[in-house]
Amino acid sequence: MYNRTFVVTEESINRKWYIVDATGHTLGRLSTEVANVLRGKKKPIYTPSMDTGDYVIVINADKIKVTGKKLEQKIYYHHSGYVGGMKETTLKELLKKHPERVVEYAVKGMLPKGPLGRKIYKKLHVYAGPDYEQAAQKPEVLEIVEKNC
Repeated sequence: MYNRTFVVTEESINRKWYIVDATGHTLGRLSTEVANVLRGKKKPIYTPSMDTGDYVIVINADKIKVTGKKLEQKIYYHHSGYVGGMKETTLKELLKKHPERVVEYAVKGMLPKGPLGRKIYKKLHVYAGPDYEQAAQKPEVLEIVEKNC
């Protein structure tokens, strides 16, 4: 007689593993798609206050591309915790030393802030090369189609 509202529980969430090859993809467009999958926004059971997303593995992060003058002009900051401990590094330097961090920082900035965002972020695995550790999970290939703007 009455319609019941479906409420998502942890038991009702079916999580999958996806693998994305970052070769030739633009950083921002790839990060947006990965963040949406991590968040679960494409699922019919999406709930903003819950983690309904899937696991994502990003490989070949060192082959990502950026547009414009971002390689020289984009700057990442971090602080050591000591007085005068502000450090800065450009995107070009970060791609040489730690290419996986570039994708991690971009995706992390697109996730919600707080405990929910930290929980979602733990489902992201980024690797600089083609090898990854989660082969036992049998991840499905996630195709990301970039639209030319």
